[in-house]
Amino acid sequence: MDNNAIFRKFVAFTAAVHQITNELTKDVKSEAITLVQYKILEYIAVSQPVTLSEISECMHMSMPNTSREMRKLSEKQLCEKVTVTEDRRKQFIRLSEKGEAMMNEAFRRIEARFVQRIGTISDEELEEIERALDLLHTKVFY
Repeated sequence: MDNNAIFRKFVAFTAAVHQITNELTKDVKSEAITLVQYKILEYIAVSQPVTLSEISECMHMSMPNTSREMRKLSEKQLCEKVTVTEDRRKQFIRLSEKGEAMMNEAFRRIEARFVQRIGTISDEELEEIERALDLLHTKVFY
């Protein structure tokens, strides 16, 4: 198959992923945080523990802006820094108990929307989708 054709399908697929993600996550964040802070918490929730530079890179934010947002999230007791015992200069960031509870509630709401969206898909198709997701995860999104 033509690599250019595959690339064009990939671009269309990733655009659709962003659109569906926006639909599924609409209005799930707490009023106590901004959209940027929600996106940071979402990234931490699925990737923790993470470093400040990983957050900065993933969110396409400068380090000073990332540090400022992390300070705000720490003040709200939604995340915490953990010092690595082998290298006391390195710190990981993870969700606090309060942050875990907030993100678990958001994910419950997103999952309900997702389940509704896939409600008419057959079991065979769901298995095919799961295999496709596994393949994408291991070969493209690693």
